[in-house]
Amino acid sequence: MNKQEILTKCTNEEDRLLVSRLLDKIEFVNKRNTVEYTDFLDMRQRQILEKVLYDIKWTNYIATGGFGKAERTILVIYPLKLEEIIEKRKFDFNTILGAINLELPNELKGMYSHRDYLGGIIKIGMKREKVGDILTSKDGAQIIVLKEAEEYVIKGLQELTRFSKAKFEKVKLEELKVEEPKIKILNIIIPSMRIDSIVSEVIRTSRAKATNIIKEERVFVNHELVTKSSKEVKFGDMVTVRGKGRFEIGNIVNNTKKGNLVLEVKVSQ
Repeated sequence: MNKQEILTKCTNEEDRLLVSRLLDKIEFVNKRNTVEYTDFLDMRQRQILEKVLYDIKWTNYIATGGFGKAERTILVIYPLKLEEIIEKRKFDFNTILGAINLELPNELKGMYSHRDYLGGIIKIGMKREKVGDILTSKDGAQIIVLKEAEEYVIKGLQELTRFSKAKFEKVKLEELKVEEPKIKILNIIIPSMRIDSIVSEVIRTSRAKATNIIKEERVFVNHELVTKSSKEVKFGDMVTVRGKGRFEIGNIVNNTKKGNLVLEVKVSQ
């Protein structure tokens, strides 16, 4: 593994640092024969690192965010001796990840959104990469964090006025109550199955702005980064627009007289 050669392929300093840390962790695994793991990654970062792992033919890793459909995940890098344990799901990820259940008092239930919880975490000085998904409900939130950050997050949030009356409890990953998202069915009219046309209609913006969002590397199809506005999607594809949400491509239900398509999309709310 030629570290410098790999790093020269990175397009910016941020990606170079991300990849460099991964390569360091692989070195530690080889030398110490222990498990290493990354900070939480968004989908773009995960794709970058998985491409590096593929290029260097490193297969002893697994992505997890604490539950099956987590958007933010860590990569766990492990030595060959643990391969069977990991593959048979006998490894205890509770040693790496922590889960915090925050229950609001009755008078505050239903008042806070994802933004409020994330804002609180940022306010106490916790780095975003130490925090995974935040699962919200009217009763409060379940916050996934790196184990090392668990105590700090609880203590910090307890000191904020908005959460001073909340009840905090550490829970196991298996105890997380992951609710299926509510789905809203939309029928949109598009000239083609190009990703820019579909994103434009779903998030209700202009085609030009949709193109800019794609250029900003905020659009993913089936967890893979989209870099071309001309990419065509198909039935069953899952599209994520970072900062705007996700939706699934449904059936073409009709054609208009002008030759446009009437497409069904399932938007997660």
